[in-house]
Amino acid sequence: MFTGIVQGLAEVTALNKRDNFMQLHLKLPQIHANNLQTGASIAVNGTCLTITEFHENNVQFDLIHETLDVTNLGQLDVGDRVNFERAARYGDEIGGHQLSGHISSVATIDQIERTPDNCTLWLKAPAHLMQYLLPKGFVALNGCSLTIGEVEASRFCIYLIPETLTVTSFGNTKIGDKINLEVDPQTQAIVDTVNNYLTNRNL
Repeated sequence: MFTGIVQGLAEVTALNKRDNFMQLHLKLPQIHANNLQTGASIAVNGTCLTITEFHENNVQFDLIHETLDVTNLGQLDVGDRVNFERAARYGDEIGGHQLSGHISSVATIDQIERTPDNCTLWLKAPAHLMQYLLPKGFVALNGCSLTIGEVEASRFCIYLIPETLTVTSFGNTKIGDKINLEVDPQTQAIVDTVNNYLTNRNL
């Protein structure tokens, strides 16, 4: 389980690509590399990945075709920086909202509005996910727990404070970037339940 409170940025140090498979190597900040274990989970751009090897603060993950197809991790290059969050432990403060690290799809940055102290991002999401994106609801984008602002027919916006822009990869995003999206599971469950009820009532 994850909280959506990104702990920082990790650097991509190597990518070993084969057909429908990729080994991803990251360098974590030393302060967040304590008590690493093979088999432990880390969210990378919001995607739950399993540590397969590590040495000091250098960590390796194996990515299979499903992960490469659904997320933006297959588009990474050496030198890129990604959001990361170590798995939450019982007793940890939940500052965001509960996340599984199972990415629903990618959204595309459609518009960026910047002022000295504010940043608004508009993102286009796949049509089948728009029903789960509600004003003032939760969404996870590249592993960040965020509150949805406005919602239009095929897109939605989020508002980012300077701290989020500094600590996460959102400070360097540009129009056209693909962003991992995980819908809030509680919202999805409620919407699906209501839709199923209405469908069955009309049979």
